Amino acid sequence: NADLPMGATLKPADLHVVKWPVDTYPKGGFAKIEDVVERAVVSNVLADEPLVTGRLSEKNAGMGLSSVIPPGMRAVSVRVNDVVGVSGFVFAGTRVDVLVTGTPPNADAGGRMTTTVLQNILVISAGTKMQPDAKGQPENVPVVTVLVTPEQAEILTLSAREGSIQLVLRNPTDDKVQKAGGIRVGSLYSGAAPEKPKAVPRPRPAQVARVIPAALP
Repeated sequence: NADLPMGATLKPADLHVVKWPVDTYPKGGFAKIEDVVERAVVSNVLADEPLVTGRLSEKNAGMGLSSVIPPGMRAVSVRVNDVVGVSGFVFAGTRVDVLVTGTPPNADAGGRMTTTVLQNILVISAGTKMQPDAKGQPENVPVVTVLVTPEQAEILTLSAREGSIQLVLRNPTDDKVQKAGGIRVGSLYSGAAPEKPKAVPRPRPAQVARVIPAALP
């Protein structure tokens, strides 16, 4: 009956039954409303779109956000503001890179630096709660929730504690992981990116003349 965001729990009022030609019946479709109620939506569903098994969580998987987390993955929330959240353009379904700015331990004269710690991370919730409040209005919260592996969850949690986090929006069709070396404050104010150290040529072995002794008379 209306657009359903990822994580929404289906209620009878969200659904209606329509007649559908047998020869074009959607694969994995449902014939009864009671077969899908109390199941969570795992990806955004538009109004008048037929519900199929691939759009819903498994039965008895629970409700809300936890039901859409695949096995082996974790959902981690980080606090952001409008600027860090790319001014509202980060929402459920988008993919981002995570940058952290801080001072590394035993930092040299370069001081603070920014580096990319995570790439191609899926956002599963941003800016608003996944369920409406008592008045039916979404409640704004300065939080972005991302789907990560357990190791990535550790990196993200440590980054949030040790420095400030910035989200970088990326094209959803771009899944390449780029090598990023980071940049320090000193390089920023010098007006040029840090130069890579030049390779030192290996010393060539000294040439030794071969001396052939003269034949004795």
